Amino acid sequence: MSDAVVVGSGPNGLAAAITLARAGVKTVLREAQPTIGGGLRSAELTLPGFTHDVCSAVHPLALTSPFFCSIPFADFGLDWIQPPAPLAHPLDDGPPALLERSVDMTALGLGEGGRDWRRLTEPFVRVWGELAHDVLAPPLRPPRHPILMARFGLHGLRSAAGVARGIRGERARALYAGNAAHSFLKLESYGSAAFGLLLSVAGHAVGWPIPRGGSQRVADALAAYFRSLGGEIVTSAPVTSLEELRPARIIMLDLSPRQLLLLGGDRLGGGYRRALERYRFGAAAFKLDWALDGPVPWKDPACARAATVHLAGTFEEVAASEAAHNDGTVYERPFVLFVQSSLFDESRAPAGRHTAWAYCHVPNGYAGDAAPLIERQVERFAPGFRDRVLARHVLTPADFERRNANLVGGDINGGMMDLPQVFARPVARPTPYRTPIKGVYLCSASTPPGGGVHGMCGYHAARAAIGDFR
Repeated sequence: MSDAVVVGSGPNGLAAAITLARAGVKTVLREAQPTIGGGLRSAELTLPGFTHDVCSAVHPLALTSPFFCSIPFADFGLDWIQPPAPLAHPLDDGPPALLERSVDMTALGLGEGGRDWRRLTEPFVRVWGELAHDVLAPPLRPPRHPILMARFGLHGLRSAAGVARGIRGERARALYAGNAAHSFLKLESYGSAAFGLLLSVAGHAVGWPIPRGGSQRVADALAAYFRSLGGEIVTSAPVTSLEELRPARIIMLDLSPRQLLLLGGDRLGGGYRRALERYRFGAAAFKLDWALDGPVPWKDPACARAATVHLAGTFEEVAASEAAHNDGTVYERPFVLFVQSSLFDESRAPAGRHTAWAYCHVPNGYAGDAAPLIERQVERFAPGFRDRVLARHVLTPADFERRNANLVGGDINGGMMDLPQVFARPVARPTPYRTPIKGVYLCSASTPPGGGVHGMCGYHAARAAIGDFR
């Protein structure tokens, strides 16, 4: 018999299991799929010998996360790769905007917007090691560094559009807009500025690393560490009822609110159940993977310095793209997140070959075909790209949900990240991880601090459970 059962082996489920095991709690982790990882899976999606990341590929928050920083990854076979530049953002005219590890180098490359970029990011880069604990904590918890957090909040609670108005220069505004667009929100939405600031500062402070061999290696390393603590993992083990998890005293669910409703039913109580029913899922991802016969033929070779490339053009284009999918359509020139891991990790493809990965934002549950729009955006900044394609693989929003039931309608963030739902995720409670059922906790990206490969949702949920029982 185990003291605790964790359902779901995404980064948050693994984080919860590790946190419990570290506290001496005998823990079993159950995964419905044949392989572990959730959003941390890699597979040969196109051709033999080409390793593609099924969902998450680049991990801007991995080395920011206090939980991830506590894991001896190197002892369990994981090697992080830091590309020369965390991010490139090409435009039609002139060199690309580059997010460099150095604030000074970034500012120098942004021309007239460089001073504004330094003013916005540098104060937080210097203290990021301290501030990260508060940024990735539950929003209603008193911060460890209240003055630093207040300064961050003064910027982050604003709209990205409002912050961008204070940044001079087309290239600096575009670079900031691309980072803010990771929120999946309209750039005019309050709170969207936090994403632009968070990802920009993290790029300077710790980089945007990629795992050698693919994101599956992150899940495998976490699982190996969990087993070294005495934990047990069972795959191909879907859960249809909470009762089958008893007599475990602690049940941690790395599941969406929709799945919790199915498992908990009337036992959740009327008010809590209605709050879960009102939980809102956000826009979706439409993704392409390619096997290539050579590197991407960027119009500007500087784009090859980064594993991540934002294909979007100007601030105005990014804003138009994010407004479109929030209004139920897809912009003709969508904001495309493009990743070229094989430039820096030779294990991803046969010698001389390469992989590429890209997605754009589409309405939740989108049933159309965004592949031509994505490839047109790539071709815009890399003429001749289509001629390099050996094979392609498409993941629609429905495909995402079939592979991982947490990704409702293709939402890879675990739910909309606007201000109301940041502070009430999934419900407005001082400890949002507790459910009304004794011993049952929610630990997925639908709890604070939200989506991203950082494990902090699982960590905070497990700490709450340990506090309740000890």
